[in-house]
Amino acid sequence: MNPFVFEAEITPGMGVEEFCELATAVEDAGFDRLGVSDVALWPDTYQLQVLAARSTKKIMIGSMVTNPYTRNPAVHASALATLNDASNGRAFFGVGVGAGLEEIGINPVRPVTALRETITVIRSLLNGEETFFQGSVFNFNTSGLVVPHKGMVPVAIGTRSPQVMRLAGEIADIALVGARNLSPSSVANYKQWLSEGADRVGRDVSEVKIAPRVTLCVSEDSKLAHSSVKRYAAHYLEIVGENGPEVEQVRKNDIFKALSRSRGWYFDHNRFDDPELESLVDDELVKEFAIVGTPREVAEQLEEVLSLGFSQISCNLTAVRRTGSSMAEGLFETIKGSGLALEFLRNKQ
Repeated sequence: MNPFVFEAEITPGMGVEEFCELATAVEDAGFDRLGVSDVALWPDTYQLQVLAARSTKKIMIGSMVTNPYTRNPAVHASALATLNDASNGRAFFGVGVGAGLEEIGINPVRPVTALRETITVIRSLLNGEETFFQGSVFNFNTSGLVVPHKGMVPVAIGTRSPQVMRLAGEIADIALVGARNLSPSSVANYKQWLSEGADRVGRDVSEVKIAPRVTLCVSEDSKLAHSSVKRYAAHYLEIVGENGPEVEQVRKNDIFKALSRSRGWYFDHNRFDDPELESLVDDELVKEFAIVGTPREVAEQLEEVLSLGFSQISCNLTAVRRTGSSMAEGLFETIKGSGLALEFLRNKQ
């Protein structure tokens, strides 16, 4: 049995057939869980999860991550029951506050309460219970799902927020640390918040597995892999603010200006990256926010993350950006390289 658990996340910027081929490739590469991104206006996460379930045999499948705002908890529960049936019990529920909701007119208010109530209702419905729930965000008076799933669907909460991490300590099975930039001090903070949440309900914090979320791009062409995630590094440098790595202020300002001139989601293969990002974001800054390089280089970096005290890693797969290539082609390259990296790593254990 493998001592470590590795999760792969696919952002579905491709058609159904290519997605199913990617899901099969992820399983063949040796990943233990497959997460499907939930992005507004992109292909639907739950429909793709069911298709992935029918294309694979043993990998766990879930959202990475969905949110409590675009779907009612009853809709989540129904989708999860369907997924668990289609996968023969391999479903998990990955949830967080969500991103990009403002673009479709949704204000993610009261996130901790919305997450708590969503998870409470889903667990009740999946267990086949009549659900009478009076909450601050949701109210239910229902006889339950027509075809419930009786048993546990693991809940993974993804966040960078202290408040949501404490909630994960209270009720999650897996806590997904979403900051990308990891250090001994930041890891200590996440673990402290998790412990505080567990203590509030008298729970043993060891019941919660912690999986840092990392951006992963793998190619035999290490330089190309680094170039493919420079926009990611710039994006996360802006997000983490003063909690990120030290970067000269003038250079940081120039990076943010170039970022503002870029267009499209940072993970969209067809995005426009301002050309100045190529020189402003060097390889060292890329490595602050991504696991990147050749398979052997990536294996070494994954080992460094595990040495921070983790037994699981959640990998947001990034497409290698070759001229004229599609997102699926770029993801296949990363998945192939990831398989080699995981083999190198596991052979050392």
